[in-house]
Amino acid sequence: MACASCSTKDGSPKGCKNNGTCGTDSCNKLTVFDWLANMSLPNGETPFNWVEVRFKNGRKEYYHNSENLTLSIGDVVATQAKAGHDIGMVTLTGELVRVQMKRKSIPENIEEAQKIYRKASQKDIDIWQTARDKEEPMKVKARQFAIDLRLQMKISDIEFQGDASKATFYYTAEDRVDFRELIKVFAREFRTRIEMKQVGFRQEASRLGGLGSCGRELCCSTWLTDFRSVSTSAARYQQLSLNPQKLAGQCGKLKCCLNYELDTYLDALKDFPKTETKLQTEKGTAVCQKTDIFQGHMWYAYEGEWMNWHKITAEQASEIIELNKQNKKVASLEEYASDVVEDTKTEFENVVGQDSLTRFDSPKRNKKRRNNRRKGNKENAKATKNTGDNQSQGENKNKNRRRKNNKRKPQSSKNAAK
Repeated sequence: MACASCSTKDGSPKGCKNNGTCGTDSCNKLTVFDWLANMSLPNGETPFNWVEVRFKNGRKEYYHNSENLTLSIGDVVATQAKAGHDIGMVTLTGELVRVQMKRKSIPENIEEAQKIYRKASQKDIDIWQTARDKEEPMKVKARQFAIDLRLQMKISDIEFQGDASKATFYYTAEDRVDFRELIKVFAREFRTRIEMKQVGFRQEASRLGGLGSCGRELCCSTWLTDFRSVSTSAARYQQLSLNPQKLAGQCGKLKCCLNYELDTYLDALKDFPKTETKLQTEKGTAVCQKTDIFQGHMWYAYEGEWMNWHKITAEQASEIIELNKQNKKVASLEEYASDVVEDTKTEFENVVGQDSLTRFDSPKRNKKRRNNRRKGNKENAKATKNTGDNQSQGENKNKNRRRKNNKRKPQSSKNAAK
């Protein structure tokens, strides 16, 4: 998620450096686009005097603008708290706040409604930023204190109040935890008021955020607000392998996205017979082994011949079941399976537009070795040439010596007599 000022430049992301306080408010989690911002109210209509204010990690509250301050998205305001005041950022104003409050069942006419005091001054912002900088080192110490006391809990986040008078510790735990001794340690170490708040594992993931296995930001931290229960039957209907490592999200629970397409699968399964129903044939009883919802096919195997599967369509399986209800049996499944012909021809095209996709598989040879080999070959060639020349010169010298020796030899007696 990014706003107009978080654009990239020279191929590298720069960012607006506003740390979630930009004017468009599109860098924040669970943000609402104000599509009524450029529209003026009709004559005689007063603007809605409630404002949505965001705090750390997407926590949002609704405050009454009793002072009729001129507020816009991105303004830092000081709001009412149980003790002291808190600092937050305005994320929504106008009629859309009424819609959000109605959606979350928050009544407008409340006598004890929390109010907005003023726009935050520079002193308020400095105290707020100083308190925010203390949160990370405090979280490390708090976790160590919980480990030393052997408490079965995990401190996931710490949020300071805007005036630095109170720190809220968010933790997760499987069972109830007695943290009375831990609060004493925190108060003695951190010198501030302590509030412990337990959250669920899904709420923890939504507060901290992260990336899912799909490569996108977590749904619970970007747009999902209601956490519906997810059961393993959702995975069974979609014919997914019941592998807890793949079906669980970062919160450790089943992924919320298992419910997204569940209704579509349930509608498609209405056209399929139940997998528990067996097919009665003259050859034997067939049991369903696999179902392909997208192709509309089902695989059956005879009892005792579990390795041989026969593929038929869902309509054919329903037809056989209707005949079995009439106490009739078909000859065999092979008659129906022969009607389902698969097209196994595959034609591949070079969509990449290159010669070979495996051209980089062979390791690259070292250029130095090539040059050394070339130099060695040249030197060897010169050496062989020189040796050849020397050998030819030596042979010529030997021939000349032989000729001279033949001339110097004395003639035989017969030749002399003649």
